[in-house]
Amino acid sequence: MNQLVFIENKQVVTDSVTIAEVFGKEHFNVTNDIKNQISKLTDAGESEWGALNFQETQYQHSQNKQWYPKFKMTEDGFTLVAMSYVTPEAMKMKVKFIQEFKRMREFIESQQHKKFSAREQLLLIMQANEETAERVDAIEEKVNILHDTMRMDSKQEKEMNYYGKSIAMKALGGKESNAYKQISGQAFRSLWKDMHNHFGISSYKDVPRSKFEEAMYFISKWQPSTSLRIEIENCNKQMQLKLVK
Repeated sequence: MNQLVFIENKQVVTDSVTIAEVFGKEHFNVTNDIKNQISKLTDAGESEWGALNFQETQYQHSQNKQWYPKFKMTEDGFTLVAMSYVTPEAMKMKVKFIQEFKRMREFIESQQHKKFSAREQLLLIMQANEETAERVDAIEEKVNILHDTMRMDSKQEKEMNYYGKSIAMKALGGKESNAYKQISGQAFRSLWKDMHNHFGISSYKDVPRSKFEEAMYFISKWQPSTSLRIEIENCNKQMQLKLVK
């Protein structure tokens, strides 16, 4: 992604591909959001406004070179679509988009009072776009840092906690086993301690969202230590001896 907004026909616009990349969404989800807004505008008798602020066009995918539909949109169109993106990260990105729209709009207005040749106009636009690209690079760096350090959400925490306990329970021999009844707490603590040491964290809740899958894989491969395995075996042997008697 080179820039958040760009100039076309003396108008500042962005497109659905850029929005998908910046907000971390699938492109087809963004285009569906746009289509839903256009449909609502039509129902409200504002189809002309929709036509002025949204333009369906195409882009060529960088990998398979096939052509896919996308939407170009004005600042007003962008604002309408992004209105539903309300996570803290999305709010930051919306502010950046709005700032870039304003900056590029002011740039165009400042040039309208001057007379430039076609070559000079092209150079000015390229300069403005280059400055925007530099700003985007800085934003992307901040977003990457945020993504790498952002903690899991509550749903992921519950899923990890449940999965960890199920793995430990299996290692103990099941919920009805003597080992589970006597040393389940010890087994759970051992699993979480191993994971904390592996990821360099003080609680499983501190696992970054970006490492969620890696942490779940670690849990799936967890095995009790040798001393704990022997203790589990001894506990379960006691149960077997009682049953025999």
